[in-house]
Order: sequence, then C-alpha cells, then structure tokens
Amino acid sequence: MSTRTAALLSALLLLTACGGGGQIGDTGGGGTDAKRLVLIPGVAAEPFYISMECGFREAAKAQGFDVDVQAPAKFDSTLQTPIVTGVLGNKPGAVLIAPTDDKAMAGPIRQLKDAGIKVVEVDTRLADTSIAVSTVSSDNEQGGRLAAQTLAKLVGNKSGSVLVLDTKAGTSTTDARAKGFEDELKKYPNLRYTGRQFTDNEPDQAASKTTGVLAGNPDLIGVFATNLNTGEGAATGLRNAGKTGQVNLIGFDASPKQVEDLKSGVVQALIAQDPAGIGSTGVDLAAKAIQGGAVEREVQTELVALTKDSLQEKYFYKQKC
Repeated sequence: MSTRTAALLSALLLLTACGGGGQIGDTGGGGTDAKRLVLIPGVAAEPFYISMECGFREAAKAQGFDVDVQAPAKFDSTLQTPIVTGVLGNKPGAVLIAPTDDKAMAGPIRQLKDAGIKVVEVDTRLADTSIAVSTVSSDNEQGGRLAAQTLAKLVGNKSGSVLVLDTKAGTSTTDARAKGFEDELKKYPNLRYTGRQFTDNEPDQAASKTTGVLAGNPDLIGVFATNLNTGEGAATGLRNAGKTGQVNLIGFDASPKQVEDLKSGVVQALIAQDPAGIGSTGVDLAAKAIQGGAVEREVQTELVALTKDSLQEKYFYKQKC
C-alpha cells in the first residue's frame, strides 16, 4: 500500500468515526440522504427556472446525485409552502429553493434547516439570513442600474416619463432591481419617474397597466419591466396601444418570446441573467455543505445588457433541457 493510499484510508476512517458531514452516497448528518438534492423553483414552466433546472440537473448528474424538481403553478407562497413541507418527509441532503416571499417562506424553509437539510437559496432569498447556508443570485441592484443606463443611452437627450412594472412586493430580486433602477435614474434629469406598479406576476395585468399609464402620460418614453412576465405583458400593452418602438421597453430576462421581441424591435433591450449558472453553482455549494465544507454565503452571477445589435446567444433562456 502506498503512503498516499494509506493516508487517504486513515482520513476516511477518521471521518467515519467522527460522524462527519455525509459523503455523497451515504446518509448525511441528522438522518438526511446525502445522495439526494431537490430543486424548488419559484414557478413552473417559466424559461428562467427551466434554464436553472437544466444547469442544476447537469451539475447534479456529474456529481452523482439523485434529483427531484418540484415547482408551484404560480409564484405564490401559499402554493410553494406545501411543496416545502412535503419535501421534509424524504429528507434530502440539500434543497435548492427560490423563495416566493422573503418573509412568508421563512417558517417553512426553517423547518428544512431544523431537520438537518442544507438550504441553498437560488435567485430569490429570505429576509432572514440565518436559514440558508448560501445564496446564489444575480447582482439585481446592479441589473437595475444597468437597465437605467441602457435606457438613457437609447433616448439620448430626449425628455419623457418612465414607468417601472414590478411583479409582487416582497420579491427580493425584483425589489432590488427596481431600487437599482430608481437610484440610477436620478442621474438623468431628462427622465421623469412616474413610479412603480405591481402586476402580481401576471402578463395581462402588466399589459393593462402599461396602457393605463400611457393614457395618463402621453410623454411616456421608457418602461422597465423587472421580470419575464411583466416584460412580455408590457410588450403586449405597447402593441395594443400602437406604441411599439416609440416607447423604449427594457426587459429583464431573455425568454424565447422576449428574444423574439428584441429581434423584431418590440423590445429595445434585455437585461439577461445566467440561470443555468445559478443552478449549477447551487449544486456545487450544496455538495460542499453536505460534506461539511465551508461555503461562500453570497455568490453572484453575471448580468449583461442585450440589444438588437449585441445579441449573445449563450444568455438566451430555454423552454426545455
């Protein structure tokens, strides 16, 4: 037996004797299944979360994990909560979750932690930072600032009013995007801020609120939609009002429909994330946490501004893996 082999064997025996963090394939601390990971996205059938799932599945397969993915039909804490409590029964080694409310989901997710399950937040986060071992997300405030900067470049010296369409109050990511946009917009006195309106993450509400603001603000020059559904709805609202191309629409995310609208001129810019990277990074962090290793508490992935003249296909979201 070589010296290196003997050392490795001694280390493994010591880990077993001490009951250390479970290795993949063994039962983790607290009776959890260290071979199993669960992803709970914010909502089902949305290209951002599908792309995240693709990155999650690929990374988990490469590391030998069994996986499960369960998502609520809507971005709603009352629908996500029973999924979280249902996962408790199987006690996976770790759960990657996009909390649908930064406060309402704290109680259910804390139950995972109390059961010995490692929690990694992906995309969204809880206000209580003591529950998850790590959070992987885009720098959403920076994304909002990038949206304001991009809008300012598009309009140049023209003056006009600007609307922010947001999803639901209490959604950590979109709250941060709106804040970054609002802060950056103050640097451009030619752009008058009309405020933020919430759409309940429903495209039809985003469409109707866009047309409503247009009616009261005929000088509307820009709309910043903070997520995929609000962006698609805002595009519909501008189309219905005959204002496509006249009002600059800055969307967040890069779903197939949004990319199509960007190419056709319905949308003037998209702030694209890297959801597959969020999913794969979440797996890496979960694996380290299960094995008892140190993990970074905050990990941020990149954002880019896409325009018709600067398309980057690697950032286009998927509809299936």
